[in-house]
Amino acid sequence: MSLLKFDKSELGNLEYSLQREMLSTNRAGGYMSTTIVCCNTRKYHGLMVGPVEAFGDEHNYVLLATLDETVVQHDQSFNLAIHRFPGVYEPRGHKYITDFEYTPTPTITYRVGGVVLKKEMLWIHSRMRLMIRYTLLEAKSPTKLRLRPFLAFRDSHTVGKANMTADVHSYPVPKGVKCRLYGGFPWLNMQVEPDAEFVAAPDWYYNFEYPVEQDRGYPFQEDLLTPGYFELDIKKGQSIIFSACTDECDEENLEKCFDEELSKRSNKIDFLSCMRHSARQFVVRHGNKTEVVAGYPWFGRWGRDTFIALPGITLAQGNVQACRDVIDTLVGEMQDGLFPNMGSAYNSVDAPMWFFFVLQQLEKHVGAEEVWKSYGKYMKEVLEAYRRGIGPYVALHTNGLVWASHPTLAMTWMDAVVDGRPVTGRDGYQVEINALWYNAVCYTLELARKFKDEKLVAEWGCMPDVIRESFVSKFWCDAEGFLADYVDDNGQNTFIRPNQVVACSLPYKMIGEDKIAQVLDVVKLHLLTPRGLRTLSPGNPFYQGHYGGDQPTRDRQYHQGTVWPWPLEHYVSACFQLYGKAFLNTAKEILAGFDEDITMYGIGSVAEVYDGDPPHSPGGSPSQAWSVGAILRINEMIEEYESDKNGKKPSGKTYGAKTGTSKAADKGKSKAPAKKSATKRS
Repeated sequence: MSLLKFDKSELGNLEYSLQREMLSTNRAGGYMSTTIVCCNTRKYHGLMVGPVEAFGDEHNYVLLATLDETVVQHDQSFNLAIHRFPGVYEPRGHKYITDFEYTPTPTITYRVGGVVLKKEMLWIHSRMRLMIRYTLLEAKSPTKLRLRPFLAFRDSHTVGKANMTADVHSYPVPKGVKCRLYGGFPWLNMQVEPDAEFVAAPDWYYNFEYPVEQDRGYPFQEDLLTPGYFELDIKKGQSIIFSACTDECDEENLEKCFDEELSKRSNKIDFLSCMRHSARQFVVRHGNKTEVVAGYPWFGRWGRDTFIALPGITLAQGNVQACRDVIDTLVGEMQDGLFPNMGSAYNSVDAPMWFFFVLQQLEKHVGAEEVWKSYGKYMKEVLEAYRRGIGPYVALHTNGLVWASHPTLAMTWMDAVVDGRPVTGRDGYQVEINALWYNAVCYTLELARKFKDEKLVAEWGCMPDVIRESFVSKFWCDAEGFLADYVDDNGQNTFIRPNQVVACSLPYKMIGEDKIAQVLDVVKLHLLTPRGLRTLSPGNPFYQGHYGGDQPTRDRQYHQGTVWPWPLEHYVSACFQLYGKAFLNTAKEILAGFDEDITMYGIGSVAEVYDGDPPHSPGGSPSQAWSVGAILRINEMIEEYESDKNGKKPSGKTYGAKTGTSKAADKGKSKAPAKKSATKRS
């Protein structure tokens, strides 16, 4: 039995089936996303969603929202679709679904009396083209199939309304018609093979409802236009192809095109094959750019997310070229040592330093010389930018530590803002930022020494000792046995958060094994869950155990206890470095905790976030790049330790620490400033 196969009892239960969403992409920015019964519950759902080149922005646009299928026998019509309208689901075609299977392509089987109809939905890679094949498996009487498209032609972040400016007409093309509701959009060519009659009957359908948007506090009602419908006879054993595309329309054989594309699809037969398939969907190529979509269905390219996710979604699968293509795209957009974060905003203090972590992983595949030759100048640009300072918001102090502060933006990954104020601003010295900074400086120096860059060595050679001494003094909380989350003018903030695990997992680290063991014990006790690490200890008065509600409410919960999978990679890495093969079974248990998750929410993938409280229900983006990347990195570590029969850290790709901390420094008393009343321990 397929891992991602759902039967009639599950599909007929809307409370169950509407919470499970499928995704298929064209690897060029376009996607299909809806629930497993094809009822759209989000404004982001649609059968054809993607970028519009003419608009020159980074948004996606919903072109084809949905397609209603109707089986006609003996002058009786059976509509197989399902939509939500005010107070009712109508039609209720889900009652005809007998099963749904995700692999090799999303497939639904319907039974209407003696009629059995199979629907296979296929996105064509590298093109804005969706193909759906209908095969009549059983029929005892003459049967017709009617296909009615519903068009949106609007930004995926909005909802559309009936209006007088839309062009409601359809225009003939080979095998079908083309439509374009508004100028600037591409034509949507809709074709059917074999030839079908198209009945032009333009009409607006009002008040489609998207209940997930309603729960999230957004506008949730939409009007969609149908230009008419296709109708044709279908015989037992016959297949009919529906194609929607923005390409130039031609006379190509649709059946042949479908078969050729389907043959390229992988079978998602187990948890890891699902993760690998999901990972490939995040890497998007368009023009001369290769980028990482942070999450489906609403995120675009984020610099920070890209670097954190990249080793897992590319290198862990051996896809070195994709990793390099993404890096090359981002370094081509560097400005003053910074990478773009969301869109073209250069507001992430940590994205440039995650760049070094990616290069460290890349070195295991291409060698140090290739890393230095290709990216050494960019590494030096980043260091120089931080030494100069970045505007009035980021400064390198004489103690060697990076200080980041902004009145209206949160510059770390905990970046939620409500009413113009960061929820978790963390202004000052942040623990993971300075851990990443130390790692970046040390790695650059390592390569500079290896390849004889004497000037850089002379300028930066003493910096690691300065950073390390300041870091231990500022961040280590001796009485509590963990690292402060950040340090500002009031002293240490000792909220227990997951950011400190980054300081324990990086190749270069500033604390020794005794302190790392204490940190990991605290993280395990307060933050570790089967779905990742909580962003705040449940013992903290600001802890929020549930993620939901409208956007301001969700933003207040986002980093105040909500569980994120991506830091789990660094927790597992730190544990492997500390305990070696003795941690192997625990790591396997952590990975196995996600097995059932791929049959929930975003099927075949891993969600962005989870509730801090059990049962840790999923939320946020149904398919998130750095969540999937973390899972694949954890699996990579497990495989490497399993392959080593001696229980030592694997050769070739070492996860061992390169720590410069002296034993005396590790055992000595901390020089942490006295805690002020303004900070509280969780």
